[in-house]
Amino acid sequence: MLLALAEPAATAVLLAVFGVLMASSVLFTRTLDRVGIPVVLIFLVLGMLGGSEGIGGVAFDDHAIAFRLGTVALALILFDGGLNTSAAAIRRSAGPAGVLATFGVAGTAAALAAIGRLLGLSWPEAILIGAIVSSTDAAAVFAVLRGGSLRVKEKVRATLEVESCVNDPMAVILTVAIVDVLRSGGQPGWGLLLEVPIQLLVGAVAGIAVGLATRWILARSRFSTGGLYPVVTLAAAFVAFGGATLAWGSGFLAVFAAGATLGNGPLPFRAGLTRVHDAVAWMCQVSMFLMLGLLVFPSRLTPVAGVGLALGLGLAFIARPLVVTLCLLPFGYSAREVAYVSWVGIRGAVPIILATFPVMAAIPGADRIFHIVFFIVVVSALVPGASIVPLTRRLRLDDPEPPSPAAALEMNSLRRMNGEIHAYHIEPTVAACGVPLSEVRFPEGAAAILVVRGDEVMAARGYTVPQPGDHIYVFCRSGDEPRIGLLFGRIASG
Repeated sequence: MLLALAEPAATAVLLAVFGVLMASSVLFTRTLDRVGIPVVLIFLVLGMLGGSEGIGGVAFDDHAIAFRLGTVALALILFDGGLNTSAAAIRRSAGPAGVLATFGVAGTAAALAAIGRLLGLSWPEAILIGAIVSSTDAAAVFAVLRGGSLRVKEKVRATLEVESCVNDPMAVILTVAIVDVLRSGGQPGWGLLLEVPIQLLVGAVAGIAVGLATRWILARSRFSTGGLYPVVTLAAAFVAFGGATLAWGSGFLAVFAAGATLGNGPLPFRAGLTRVHDAVAWMCQVSMFLMLGLLVFPSRLTPVAGVGLALGLGLAFIARPLVVTLCLLPFGYSAREVAYVSWVGIRGAVPIILATFPVMAAIPGADRIFHIVFFIVVVSALVPGASIVPLTRRLRLDDPEPPSPAAALEMNSLRRMNGEIHAYHIEPTVAACGVPLSEVRFPEGAAAILVVRGDEVMAARGYTVPQPGDHIYVFCRSGDEPRIGLLFGRIASG
């Protein structure tokens, strides 16, 4: 009887500790947003505090489970990133992001391996660490560029986000190849050069195909409740990842492509879907980084602190800037744009997940490599992260958005509709400012329906006069947004 109760009791303790860690992580996010430090860093630290050597006492060292759960979480994060990335941004950044995701990853791995060798690591250790930390992390990049207190100009932001979504295949291929070589004692074949373009191509095609199929299904299906729509889109993310991976493609690129295909087409229940996937992505980020933090033993970080700090600084100040500068030379980026892309090369969950490969393969010294990689990730989050907000403004790469309205109005439809609701922030310079709404020439079928003035919400009437600082909710047909924008300015976020 006591044995039967032991397992549920242990599970209850684990869930309680994990819940406290998750809630604590969220409470710190606002403070970290102000200083620009990626919020994922606090998730890692709290995960360490909850581990077997911390105050939580949760014993967790199953790298295989961490790898599987981390992969699922990262796939859902990338899917949400695709849903919120415009096709125009992808087209503009496809060239530079593609070069950074292939040649940039390989160059970063080589440069960091050389730095590691100079620091006294053996060539196998240096090369393996270079491959593991060669890619930027989508979860960390999204957390900084989309979850922080600033908005970066679209050209630079899109380059960083698309790069972080498509550079994982190269890092995975390099890491797996090096682990296989170290385990078997063989030599990497020339086929490695073909794997990268094949995986990228198959992943992109599979993701777009799943996205188009899901759009077709949603357009022709009628569900009794809006809660079923996210079930379909979550299924699409899983199918895209699994199908592409089984077809020797990049599952990570596939889920991003599927999300982007869905997000850039007509979607029923769009506002609800966006909210659900945003919540799922944040849930995945918190859970994934907490879990990865649990894998780390603080006592094993001290012996590798020196080399880990040196490699982290070498990555931030030497390897990443050198490679990014060479990769972006053909694309006409300004010096300040190149400097910014070089600096915001944040590492996160992907390197830690890849660091479980040598542990699972029983490579000699794998545990030491895992903790060095963890140290590099922390340095990568702290050093560039703490300076991102002031650097963005100093380089004049910030693009301030209109403030969000104090009250939100949405239209959720279970069917495709020919109209949308947008909130516009009234600036003193817009045409509609100071003019009664009855005198504003709206496109046919469009109308102002709600005014938010400070903490006051009022119906839009013909005699209502928009004032600076107001938020005006306007209903219009799809495609009329540019004409409405000429009258009311930019669409406000939120």
